[in-house]
Amino acid sequence: MANVKVLVIAGGGGGGTGDGDRTGGGGGAGGFQYDAAFTITSQAYTVTVGGGGAASTAGNDSIFGSKTSTGGGGGGKSGVEATVGGSGGGAWHGGAAAAGTVGQGNAGGAGFNSGNASLNFGGGGGGGAGAVGVAAASSQSGSAGAGGAGTANSITGSSVTRAGGGGGGAQKNTTSYTPGAGGVGGGGGGAESGTGTAGTANTGGGGGGAGGINAGYLGGAGGSGVVIISYVTGVFSATGGTITTDGANTVHTFNSSGTFTVTNSNGFFFMSL
Repeated sequence: MANVKVLVIAGGGGGGTGDGDRTGGGGGAGGFQYDAAFTITSQAYTVTVGGGGAASTAGNDSIFGSKTSTGGGGGGKSGVEATVGGSGGGAWHGGAAAAGTVGQGNAGGAGFNSGNASLNFGGGGGGGAGAVGVAAASSQSGSAGAGGAGTANSITGSSVTRAGGGGGGAQKNTTSYTPGAGGVGGGGGGAESGTGTAGTANTGGGGGGAGGINAGYLGGAGGSGVVIISYVTGVFSATGGTITTDGANTVHTFNSSGTFTVTNSNGFFFMSL
């Protein structure tokens, strides 16, 4: 047996769709799990990298061994609430935000409903791995909710932030309301009376929520997930994914599903790292 470092991030949820004067919430980030001492043995491991969800739809799970990270929740849209996920989706302007999964992410943010169709509306931001989604400002001179921030991790040798939530969409009927920004770590920005921005591929970022006015405006798709494995070079041999080195470590990055095959070329049992 040997211990490796493993990062498993699921696909982000899609931002909520706009419909008439209704705005969509931001998609939740894909579930984020990091293990600095994951035990492996000599075998082939199936690696599943979850894709991002389409508009208003949850992302797909990512799996490595016993670790399953849950896809991000979809952002809420008119009459359809945000869904629970690795991180929860943000609320549409008249609905409720969704919870995240304990140990993987955070809840989405609340929306803002002015109660007057001639005034502003805003969706809540999707939850991120490192922070809850921001609620839309409850005033006529504010912003839809920003996506929650992702989490930084240095498994590849340099610090990279992933799994940010998507920003909420906005309908600006007066002159000062703005859509929510995407969360740091690949979250897509929300739109003002338009289509939300997609989450960044292989970050698990949530998609941005759509603005209102036109039923054809869709929320941005969630970003696909990623699985990364790192271990001390030379302790054993392995294949699969894109292989790089970082000082004394070998790093396997799976941007799509595949197989991580561990072998013991010297014929001895693995030593614990």
